[in-house]
Amino acid sequence: MDIFLLCVFLPLVTVAWGQYSDYYYGPYNYGDNDEWANVYRQGFNFQCPHGQVIVAVRSVFSKKEGSDRLWNYACMPASQSLGEPTECWWEEINRAGTEWYQTCSNNGLVAGFQSQYFPSVLDREWQFYCCRYSRRCPYSCWLTTEYPGHYGEDMDMMMYTYDYYIRGATTTFSAVHRDRQWKFIVCRMTDYDCPFQNA
Repeated sequence: MDIFLLCVFLPLVTVAWGQYSDYYYGPYNYGDNDEWANVYRQGFNFQCPHGQVIVAVRSVFSKKEGSDRLWNYACMPASQSLGEPTECWWEEINRAGTEWYQTCSNNGLVAGFQSQYFPSVLDREWQFYCCRYSRRCPYSCWLTTEYPGHYGEDMDMMMYTYDYYIRGATTTFSAVHRDRQWKFIVCRMTDYDCPFQNA
């Protein structure tokens, strides 16, 4: 009798779990042959395809290459409930050699990065490429842990849960290690239009 109940209820539990639990992203495709978005000591511009947002960031550090990093990103389509992006733009530049905190203005989501290397400070300036989806608003925002965990380490940050989006980051810069640690600002977005905007 127990096996019969198991055979009846297991498919029901599996279907219910699939419908009502959080959806987890699968393995990320960082592009063809896991190519990097940059080479050491060079600038780069990475943008997700239209309607997609950044969901993973990978980087490796090299002290001998000017204390620089190779970068790679993965994109996934935004939730269908957000619709299509209504506008996209580049945010202001965050200068090399400084600590900074930035979120996409106008309730935008991060859909790309642009960076330029400066050998005089052994660091990069950064700019976010942001996209706004109708008049959706962020809520339930939080900061990730530090990536990498220690200066000079490789980093691999992934969004594991569907419907959470990167809205920005805060970084610290070590003048000793000539490296950065990142905390990404992650939020959910409303399913309805909001009458206000953030700064």
